[in-house]
Amino acid sequence: MKEGSQNASRLPLADLVGAHEREFRARFGAGPSRVFFAPGRVNLMGAHLDYNGGPVMPTALHAGTVVALRPRADRTVRLASTLEPGEHEIELDALPLGPISSWIDYPVGVIRELATLAGREASGIDLLFGGNLPIGAGLSSSASICVATALALDRTWGTQLTDRDIVEAALSAERGFVGVQCGIMDPYAVGFARPGHLLWLDCKDASFEHLPLDPDQVVIAVADTGVRRNLAQGAFNQRVEECQRAFSALAPHAPGATCLRDVTIEVFDAYEHELPADVARRGRHVVEEVARTRVARRALLDHDLAVFGEQMSAAHRSLADLFDVSVPELDCLVDASLSWEGVLGARLTGAGFGGCAVILLRSDARDGFESYLARSFEATFGRAPEVTFFEGDPGPRELS
Repeated sequence: MKEGSQNASRLPLADLVGAHEREFRARFGAGPSRVFFAPGRVNLMGAHLDYNGGPVMPTALHAGTVVALRPRADRTVRLASTLEPGEHEIELDALPLGPISSWIDYPVGVIRELATLAGREASGIDLLFGGNLPIGAGLSSSASICVATALALDRTWGTQLTDRDIVEAALSAERGFVGVQCGIMDPYAVGFARPGHLLWLDCKDASFEHLPLDPDQVVIAVADTGVRRNLAQGAFNQRVEECQRAFSALAPHAPGATCLRDVTIEVFDAYEHELPADVARRGRHVVEEVARTRVARRALLDHDLAVFGEQMSAAHRSLADLFDVSVPELDCLVDASLSWEGVLGARLTGAGFGGCAVILLRSDARDGFESYLARSFEATFGRAPEVTFFEGDPGPRELS
């Protein structure tokens, strides 16, 4: 089965790596010397809070990005992907100054970061990217690519970065080079993964802890609408700008506030009338989602998964009604999921505008759910969604 095909996420990682190594040999004429992996992530709570300084609750997935490489004797970097046609070639002494609207923008942004640190120690390199994470599905394929690239280059060029340095290099590439005004959640969720846990990440100060989510009690399903979007353009950055406008207007009424997450619901209610209608709706989602996410944390610590799931579902309603980032396909997946006995909660994940819904359900409710959800979706849209049950992942690592 070709990498990136519909059911590739169900391949054992060893089989995926074997196919990737064979493809590297076919592309570059020799096998890779090293292979690295970084997982994707799914966020259960804290929707669109990361760039507003709020708390989020993601977890890593056992699907992700594979990067195979072989150092070269010159200063040329060749990049190829099993998921895209063609090959790209750049010179370390003449790196692009800005993005070219291609998938390589993400690894090239990281190459710029690491090459600056490595200096003349940075050799040329052949890189083949691939894996089993759907691109543009809201499972943080971009952060997975960036973290995997940063880890691979650090180990190859000897820059001796810490785990946090690798995460920050990935973040800097996506923000500064690609131009996505994202928060810190995605690379942190990828870089600090722990199986059987959610990451409680405070995006205001980057502090985090791991909260247990018992895989014997619940499973996480991800249903892919097949609808794709480009985060670097348009609607996502517009939502970031609208939230910034809301904070700028409300900050004078919230002494000490440094981001929208710091604005209380009481302050928002009192001064909402000063905001344009769309800006007010974005702001209300944020301040209420902060409260929901704190309730979800408390419920998780109290082992009250029913309340945790209720907060997930409430988040989706807010994302659809106030933040305007859902689409009919996502609403269908969420509504159908919530009608299945044993589903605790469901919501869109990632930025929205398409992509995936994440569903939390009791482990004993798994049987039959995939076929039920596929039938429900197909009845409306004429095609079946890809539904995958994901396990946790230990995080970025070298595989061979």
